[in-house]
Amino acid sequence: MGDFELDFQDTETAFADKSDAELREKYRIFKLMNSPILNGIGTASAQFALTIGLPVEWIIKGTVFEQFCGGETIEECQPTVDKLGDSNIGTILDYSVEGKSAEEDFERTKEETILNLKRAKNDIDIPFAVFKVTGIAPLGTLEKVSKGVELVKESNITKWANARRRVSEICEYAHSIGQAVFIDAEESWIQEAIDFLATEMMRKYNSEKPIVFNTIQLYRHDRLEYLKHSHKQAQKEGYLLAVKLVRGAYMEKERERAAEMGYESPIQPDKAATDQDFDLAIDYCLENVDEIAFVAGTHNEESVHELAKKMEKRGLSHDHPHIFFSQLYGMSDNLSYVLADKGYNVSKYVPYGPVADAVPYLIRRARENTSVQGQVSRELDLISKELERRSK
Repeated sequence: MGDFELDFQDTETAFADKSDAELREKYRIFKLMNSPILNGIGTASAQFALTIGLPVEWIIKGTVFEQFCGGETIEECQPTVDKLGDSNIGTILDYSVEGKSAEEDFERTKEETILNLKRAKNDIDIPFAVFKVTGIAPLGTLEKVSKGVELVKESNITKWANARRRVSEICEYAHSIGQAVFIDAEESWIQEAIDFLATEMMRKYNSEKPIVFNTIQLYRHDRLEYLKHSHKQAQKEGYLLAVKLVRGAYMEKERERAAEMGYESPIQPDKAATDQDFDLAIDYCLENVDEIAFVAGTHNEESVHELAKKMEKRGLSHDHPHIFFSQLYGMSDNLSYVLADKGYNVSKYVPYGPVADAVPYLIRRARENTSVQGQVSRELDLISKELERRSK
């Protein structure tokens, strides 16, 4: 296996494919995101300007959109796919249109996801496709099913049947071409329905290899148990469990809703508890790596380093077919590029879609980055370090 060394401060490798101009632009964007006030004003005014129809799309497209999204269409993402591929980093094309509620919108998103799978077919540079169940199913229906409410109204029965059909069509197509697909995790009050759908699909399509991946958010205090339970179920029923492990993306929203509605918050008491469960989840997957395929979706340097170290200790090859690392496009290049350089399976989530539709995604990224302590400062430090190295 050779000697084990991963230097995540190696900015030369991290930014090898960025020109000086691109790096300076990246620095400018992160500088803006680092100011909570500017960030707040920026996100609120972008939303407002788009709502009232001001022509700000070109400004957004030329700045934040360009940093964190691949383009407005699958075709527009091609240069990004190529560029990441040149550094042995896979692309996960993520159609980031959210908050739609009409059946025809759901059908359109389902079709787009299938186009994504078609695009990924036989392309080593696109290892996974991904979709959110809320992109193809109504929130209200998912909430009712998650609560265990019996659907009696004809319209509700139809909506749920349509949701199941769409998920099934996506996963069936993925299976037919042997292309892995992620089902993203969402808010706790609709997650039960999503887990049900993901399990139904894994049972059907993961008998020979990992095709359908469910997502587990470890900032929920019940998810480590859920991972173990899912594994036992998969063992019993004879299919491979495939999971993407993440810390989580809706913390403030979850806590507010729990306080407002007077139920116990599903979120861990503190970051240390989340980190501990994330590490334990990784350990559990490693212990059962023949039966579990997993993706470590994290920007946490320590988590990444620990996983690589544990792989080394177990004598697992860097490109083990059941172990993947994943980060978001435009962020944590020091992790993605250094891992790829050492031959690990690495991919980036590359969101795409019409600028106006991608704004909620971009706002969430901006808010997340200000709440993920130090993430933006770390990015700024690394970019400064590389600019300085180049100037010498």
